[in-house]
Amino acid sequence: MPGSPEIVPTANIPGAWRRTARGAGLLGEDGTIAATIFAEMSALAARTGAINLGQGFPDEDGPMEVLDAARQAITDGVNQYPPGRGSPVLLEAIARHQQRFYGLGVDPGTEVLVTAGATEALAATILALIEPGDEVVTFEPFYDAYGGLIALANGVHRTVRLRAPDFQPDLDELGAAITDRTRLILVNNPHNPTGTVFSRETLELIVRLAERHNAVIVTDEVYEHLTFGVLHLPIATLPGAFERTVTISSGGKTFNTTGWKIGWLTAPAALVTAILAVKQFLTYVNGAPFQPAIARGLDLPDSYFTGIAAALQGKRDVLERGLVAAGFAVSRPHGSYFIVADAAPLGYPDGADFCRELPALAGVVAVPIGAFCSPEHRPQYASLVRFAFCKKVDLLERAATQLAALRPASR
Repeated sequence: MPGSPEIVPTANIPGAWRRTARGAGLLGEDGTIAATIFAEMSALAARTGAINLGQGFPDEDGPMEVLDAARQAITDGVNQYPPGRGSPVLLEAIARHQQRFYGLGVDPGTEVLVTAGATEALAATILALIEPGDEVVTFEPFYDAYGGLIALANGVHRTVRLRAPDFQPDLDELGAAITDRTRLILVNNPHNPTGTVFSRETLELIVRLAERHNAVIVTDEVYEHLTFGVLHLPIATLPGAFERTVTISSGGKTFNTTGWKIGWLTAPAALVTAILAVKQFLTYVNGAPFQPAIARGLDLPDSYFTGIAAALQGKRDVLERGLVAAGFAVSRPHGSYFIVADAAPLGYPDGADFCRELPALAGVVAVPIGAFCSPEHRPQYASLVRFAFCKKVDLLERAATQLAALRPASR
């Protein structure tokens, strides 16, 4: 069908791709790689003309100061390879940002590394710091790249489940999951896909467990400035945490520039050096004119950062009202771009089937939470779906109206 993602048979091709695809939940029994749910749902939106609330990217540009800085950098000839660790102007801006918002003092020359988005930072960190057989603990549901990267590195993926409606972990389960076999504890906070923000109690327990079992904490904090009614607390600020923590973030979500792929990590110098040994053979460097532009963004006044969170919270509320009116059971997020809704009250026990039917039912596209879960745990999340609210208000209002019309048509 035109616009549908193509599935290509690959069964006879050897290589690490197989375990990577299996780790991300994309390898079929016949050796074919299925399209990601994001590709499938985006193709469905394009084919049907439905409002795409499946994939988490904004439909509005970022602040003019940041865009103008990129244009100026291109005009000024900042178009060749930047230094391997990142452009000094961005390294210094990241260090200022960590101090300004969190009181974290990092050396821009030795404790900061610029990457091709947060995903490359994650890839370089996982590939650099684990040996085959080492365990990596994440929360589940998990961003699909985690499973693929852990498998690519020949690691063992262990998960701690987050349960609706609040998606906070059971602390006893967390304590049982982290052992002397754990090399990395990967914490996505604020969390994608659930939108939860972990409690201080949870974060402090992670630090104690990491110390007890000599594990490294890796944090994915790309939604750090997009929280609603709660403050973002980086693990690295907690007592005893900085020396064993790799903190990862990016400019894409904060400045509506997801296509620029400017990310970074901060960590003690020894960890940064080890990660750089791998990162330099991935992209080497990237985004020369975008690096000074993101530096400009990181130095914007506090009003910008509080403003983007307030605006996004308003968008969340618009979509939430439509979902509640439709009859969904909704888990209110305290961060990120996403809201989780349960389709079971509408008569749909299978979220994947529901998402495939939703364009015809309401002219909207979402993604099932099961796509973020390991196969053995998908049944426990079967009826849950994720909607993205990082869109223009008028589009969200239209989507909310269309979704609200589901209630009379529910089964």
